[in-house]
Amino acid sequence: MRLSEVFDFLDTISPFELQEKWDNSGLIVGDLRREVSQVVVSLDIDEAMIDEAKEGTLFVVHHPLIFGKLSELDFAAYPANLIEKLILKRQSLIAMHTNFDQTHLNRYVFEKVLGFELERQEPFLCYACGEWSKEALYSHLKERLGLQCIKSVAPREKIETIALCTGAGASLMDEVEADCFLTGDIKYHDAMKAESLGLMMVDVGHYESERFFAEIMAEELKVLPILAIIANSKNPFHFETL
Repeated sequence: MRLSEVFDFLDTISPFELQEKWDNSGLIVGDLRREVSQVVVSLDIDEAMIDEAKEGTLFVVHHPLIFGKLSELDFAAYPANLIEKLILKRQSLIAMHTNFDQTHLNRYVFEKVLGFELERQEPFLCYACGEWSKEALYSHLKERLGLQCIKSVAPREKIETIALCTGAGASLMDEVEADCFLTGDIKYHDAMKAESLGLMMVDVGHYESERFFAEIMAEELKVLPILAIIANSKNPFHFETL
C-alpha cells in the first residue's frame, strides 16, 4: 500500500484536524508517495523497534517523536538519533495523539479496560455515575491498570461521579464536574490546586492509562490489506521495592 492510503484511512477514523493547536499529530517522517511494507503500532517508538523492523515499515504511534520546536538534528541525541535511523531504513512515522484521545482512547479505557458505564463524553473527558468506596475504587484501578501503588489528592470515602482523561490531563481540572478525576502525571502544584478545590484526583499513570493504544489501532487497521504488528512500548519508569 501507499503511505498516502494508510494516512487517508487514519484521517477518516480519527481526523487529524481534531488535534489540539499545540499538538503534532500526522506525518512525522516519510513520503506519502512511497509504498509501505507493513505497519507497526505502538504507544511510542524506540531504537530497538526501528532496528528490528524491516525496511519500508510504517510506524503508527500515539506520541509524536517531534514535539515542539526542532532547531537542530544532532544524531547523537534524542529524537534526531531515531529520525536518522528511520530515514536510513526508508521507514515512516505517523502520530495519532490528541485526535485519537478524543475519538478512541479515552472511551476505550473508560469502558473496555475500567468497565465503567459511560454517562457522557466531552472531547477529552469521560464520565460515569454510581457508588464507589475509596478502597473499592483503588483496588479496581490497581487491578485493571496494573498500578504499583495509588497516589491520590483530597481522597473521599464515598464517590458518586468519576471523570477520566488518559495521559496527562490535570490541566482540565477546572472543567471537571465529578467527585473524582482520574488522570496521569499529576504535578505537585496541580495537587495543591485540586486540594483547594476539593477535587479528588487519582494518578493512574501516563503509560499505564495509554498503553492500550496499540491494541485499539491494530484492530482498526484489520480492514486494510496490509500486515499490522503490535510492538509493546516499554514504560520508561522502573519501580523498585526497597
